[in-house]
Amino acid sequence: MNFFNLVVVVQVVSAIAIIGLVLLQHGKGADMGAAFGSGASGSLFGATGSSNFMSKSTGVAAAIFFIATLSLSYITTHQANNVSGGVMDRVQTTTPAAPAAAPGATPAAPAASAPAAPAPANSIPK
Repeated sequence: MNFFNLVVVVQVVSAIAIIGLVLLQHGKGADMGAAFGSGASGSLFGATGSSNFMSKSTGVAAAIFFIATLSLSYITTHQANNVSGGVMDRVQTTTPAAPAAAPGATPAAPAASAPAAPAPANSIPK
């Protein structure tokens, strides 16, 4: 397994860990209804205090996810076989077949046209 695939696996595992950890955490607004009714609304939007294991592990998983994302970006931009250009640069141009002439009709003379010069490889079509 090459380094690119390893980084992709690390990124996917950290993304799944973030999803699971966020869904398992107790929300800040979970006691909102009780807080307004009991007179303790001053602490509702105040400081949350020290962070627990779940929030610290979510932060670690998020840091791993961002590092893996930046690593994938670096790997793909610094590959030796990086193809410049888009999908349309690899399309082969073909000339359409001439339509069949009706029986008894004389063929028309071909129009004089200059051959089109090929566009440079890295040009953007206008």
